[in-house]
Amino acid sequence: MAVRPAWEVRENEGATRWFEFRLAFADGARVDALAVVGGGCVCVEEVRAQPALSLDDLAVLADWIEESVAECGAGPGPDGWGSEGRRARPAWPRGAEGRLLVAQEYRAAQRDGADPVLAVMGATGHSRRTSLRLIGQARDAGLLSPRRARR
Repeated sequence: MAVRPAWEVRENEGATRWFEFRLAFADGARVDALAVVGGGCVCVEEVRAQPALSLDDLAVLADWIEESVAECGAGPGPDGWGSEGRRARPAWPRGAEGRLLVAQEYRAAQRDGADPVLAVMGATGHSRRTSLRLIGQARDAGLLSPRRARR
């Protein structure tokens, strides 16, 4: 796995930066991607994969790219660009403490009549997919009641 800054364009007070990503696997599979950070968001501009990726794999790749950009301190800030060492999303604890906080956010939103998944997304700064995974982990840990069966 490699992340490399490609280029940067500065305009007025903001900047837009592009990053190249490469994932190489032992079986010869490879994914190359180009992502742009600016204007308060991270966008994937190009993806090349051998073999081709499924839609689910693309969603996972997008989450991984967003997290990688944030970890290297290049996440979007209020001016569209973060400073070195700054994360794009609030720091969220991992493990048991993180699952407990996810469960608390989820239950608080339920009590207030709000969408609990959106509440977890807002609290963690993660995508819907990642937030649903965190909620599932909290359920598996017994911190939330099991999902209701759809009828």
